Amino acid sequence: MSRRVVVTGTGILSPIGNSTQEFLDGLKSGANGISSISLFDSSDFSVHIAGELKINMEDHFEKRDLNRMDRFTAIALIASTEAVDQAKIDDDRLDKNRIGVIIGSGIGGLNTFEKQHKKLLNSPKRVSPFFIPSMISDIASGQVSIKYGFKGPNYCVVSACATASHAIGDSLRMIKYGDADIIISGGSDASITPMAVAGFANMKALTKNEDIDTANRPFDSERDGFVMGEGAGIIVLEELKHAQKRGAEILGELVGYGATADAHHLTMPAPDGDGAVRAMKRAMEDASCQPEDIDYINAHGTSTPFNDKTETKAIKTAFGDHAKTLSVSSTKSMTGHLLGATGGVEAIASILSIKNNFLPPTIHYKTPDPECDLNYVPNIAVEKDIHYAMSNTFGFGGHNAVLVFKSFEN
Repeated sequence: MSRRVVVTGTGILSPIGNSTQEFLDGLKSGANGISSISLFDSSDFSVHIAGELKINMEDHFEKRDLNRMDRFTAIALIASTEAVDQAKIDDDRLDKNRIGVIIGSGIGGLNTFEKQHKKLLNSPKRVSPFFIPSMISDIASGQVSIKYGFKGPNYCVVSACATASHAIGDSLRMIKYGDADIIISGGSDASITPMAVAGFANMKALTKNEDIDTANRPFDSERDGFVMGEGAGIIVLEELKHAQKRGAEILGELVGYGATADAHHLTMPAPDGDGAVRAMKRAMEDASCQPEDIDYINAHGTSTPFNDKTETKAIKTAFGDHAKTLSVSSTKSMTGHLLGATGGVEAIASILSIKNNFLPPTIHYKTPDPECDLNYVPNIAVEKDIHYAMSNTFGFGGHNAVLVFKSFEN
């Protein structure tokens, strides 16, 4: 049994907007969400900028509750609330046994881990009894399920920066084959912490450029590392007939999913882009579309030397001559790299590009790289009719996940 799966809700917290509408406005205007790190004192660090959320958590939670949950869970709950409200599924007339939650996190409760480890060094008795349920990566998915009473499939995916796309892809398959009618899916990460920044910086993944207007420049020849961000991107996926029966607004359709492995290196992509090529081809095969049907690719586009040239090579291999006319952009140029939340946030960017007929730009793009020679929609959003959009995400460990969305046709 195979069923069509549509999107009926979106929710987002990002460095360029704390709602879907704010995020859309940010994408259209080419907003820069990068600023100086304020979440901790970075004076002794080699990296001083990040894509932080501009949000007061106490506007959304009681202080007592915040003390019992990690930041990544809090932002997942806020984004999920927006998505659930838009989809109008907090409704006791719906069978909540058929509504699932699959929300991933690349790192989970690192904030909690660092705080509680400091307490452990003084005395084991000072470690909070809420330490474990605050830290574990699946707890965001569990919290959303508990809040709404959704009793369908409920778990967490962890595949580094491909996490949210894998979660969304798994959700697509579960709905297609009848395991659920609705699944709230995506990713959340909040890892702008001393340990994470030090770790990524010391492995030379982060740019040490402190100029927020030049540090984050995917596909530019001067790129030298990514800028870390935080956030959550959550979408509501629903079986088409179920959505139509209840009169839900349909934002788009998820038609393709491809997942592969590089089996090459812990952190570097395979130099020939083979894993990415196979994931893109598999996603198009699953979507029953041809390379020429894809109008836009929301690229992984991290602003690292290896990723951007390898992804470019992979796109050219997967799309052939059509690569010359494809529009490709990296919204990470605006948000920074949101780690495990990336796939959720960029899935929403892809959906919005289709629904609002525009190409999000790659900001800060100035100096072309001969090895990155595609149309990266430099600096300014472009109006364009988009029927199919692809979202690429690739993670440490050689994980590749690709999603294909299309405009909805009854």
